Amino acid sequence: MSTTSLIIGASGQIGTELTKKLRATYGENSVIASDIRDDNTALVNSGPFKRMDAMDYNAIKDCVTQYNVDTVYLMAAMLSATGEKYPEKAWHLNMTSLFNVLNLAKEGFIKKIFWPSSIAVFGPTTPREQTPQYTIMEPTTVYGITKQVGERWCEYYFNNYGVDVRSIRYPGIISWKTLPGGGTTDYAIDIYHKALETGTYDCFLKDNTALPMMFMDDAINATVNLMDAKPEQVKIRSSYNLAAISFTPSQLAKSIQQHLPNFTISYTPDFRQQIAESWPKSINDAQARLDWGWKHSFDMQSITKEMLSQLQKKYQD
Repeated sequence: MSTTSLIIGASGQIGTELTKKLRATYGENSVIASDIRDDNTALVNSGPFKRMDAMDYNAIKDCVTQYNVDTVYLMAAMLSATGEKYPEKAWHLNMTSLFNVLNLAKEGFIKKIFWPSSIAVFGPTTPREQTPQYTIMEPTTVYGITKQVGERWCEYYFNNYGVDVRSIRYPGIISWKTLPGGGTTDYAIDIYHKALETGTYDCFLKDNTALPMMFMDDAINATVNLMDAKPEQVKIRSSYNLAAISFTPSQLAKSIQQHLPNFTISYTPDFRQQIAESWPKSINDAQARLDWGWKHSFDMQSITKEMLSQLQKKYQD
């Protein structure tokens, strides 16, 4: 059965990659990209595109009916570091956009929703090593609060209205294709750019700050695999823990130095250090692996090799 998907927030870090993957898999005309910005020319020119505000319920409804959309990926959000600067804006965007798609599904306009959660749902009272699927959550950031509340609403809409909503708690995502987007884990992207541009990087986290990370290809595959799973395989309707690897800035710097021996790193922790210290160091994702067969492919060494080789091509062009 053919499906038509709408990606809201398609110009973002994950949205861009997800759009490309879905268009390659299902055909460019089966995937509608939308964003409040229309300056991503590759995205705009590679298939149907709608300039749209994720907080505009009627605009989303019109798009869904115009294109016969049955699946929505809601990727629009204000991330952790940016959200701390604009807390009310972050709350308004992150929650209003979620209610818009949940209510459209409740009213029968959408059949299936993907909504990303995050390790930001966890807080300083959460067990930090091998954080379990079910545990204490007391997030200290606006982003984390919106994601925790969003998880509860997703489960509520599934239990009470039968809305087929699916979610993953993304760790830090590393990609060479898009620039950092204002997240606390984004040092792990910026470091590669700076290594090639200047040969040095001043990190905004302490050298020993371990965080869960994942290469973009793994994150996209997890998203697509979860959405392809049969409904009875999706046993968690709040959000699944998802993990690949964990590392510190100093460990990442050493993996870069294996390829670029003259690369140097310094550390000037800022407000993001406090955010990072409220998050897990590693994640237990046994439930996702059991329920719908999740597995990752990239470790730190293969991520560094891929990031440097791809970015070198970019900087040489």
